[in-house]
Amino acid sequence: MNLIEQLYNILTESEAIFIGAGSGLSSSAGYEYTGKEFEKNFRDFIDKFGFTDLYSASFYDFNNEREKWAFWSRFIYQNRYVMPKKPVYQNLLELIKDKDYFIITTNVDHVFQRTGFDKERLFYTQGDYGLLQCSTPCHNKTYDNYEQVLQMIEQQQDMQIPEDLIPHCPVCGGKIEANLRKDETFVQDDGWYKAAERYQNFIEKHKEGKVLYLDLGTGMNTPAIFKYPFMRMTYNNPSAIYVSINLGQNITAKEISDRSILINKDINEVLEKLLKMKKM
Repeated sequence: MNLIEQLYNILTESEAIFIGAGSGLSSSAGYEYTGKEFEKNFRDFIDKFGFTDLYSASFYDFNNEREKWAFWSRFIYQNRYVMPKKPVYQNLLELIKDKDYFIITTNVDHVFQRTGFDKERLFYTQGDYGLLQCSTPCHNKTYDNYEQVLQMIEQQQDMQIPEDLIPHCPVCGGKIEANLRKDETFVQDDGWYKAAERYQNFIEKHKEGKVLYLDLGTGMNTPAIFKYPFMRMTYNNPSAIYVSINLGQNITAKEISDRSILINKDINEVLEKLLKMKKM
């Protein structure tokens, strides 16, 4: 029996599934920070500023807010409102929709919710491209940005948005920015705290029994958020299994090596094979 067959049997038999999702999951689905799509959508910024990829470009200190939001509106739209090309999330949902599951993720693209996963079973720890917050912040609230982003894209010219489209904090009138965890200014709003509470309740509910901790596409940038906790919870529950699917970055703790499965393959490929097994 190969590793994917073992994983299918574990999925079938599990009483609960914890899913930790990292950037590798969205990469497998087709989101790219480099390549043809990046060059097509940001050609003018590449030519002017020498950007080589979206990740490094996101840290660029623009000359003014009009220029900044011309870039960020496109960035947010492509990575929050355009669905990825491959049905990775749809396949994952089809595999686990009838199971007792909870998902914790460092991704900020909200593809889980847009795909149809139960939002009561999702915890986005690092923010959301689709939300704005005061940059100070002067208050603990976030704001949907969809309509603003569309207007910025439609009305920008020469890498500048109109002055009247520059977003401002509705409370203090200061600068506003995307709700992304980068430092102590990150806003954890009411929705964030409610999701954190639901996740904690799920942990308390499933300390024992046949539990699968499924780690999808996470590297070592933020292992303390769920990678290490998943390993610790597996160690504390003799009936639990830890599984990591990642192309090139798979580790486990030696204390649970006999209850760990490390699959060094593309997530899309693995999920497609699992789904075929389910449909047989």
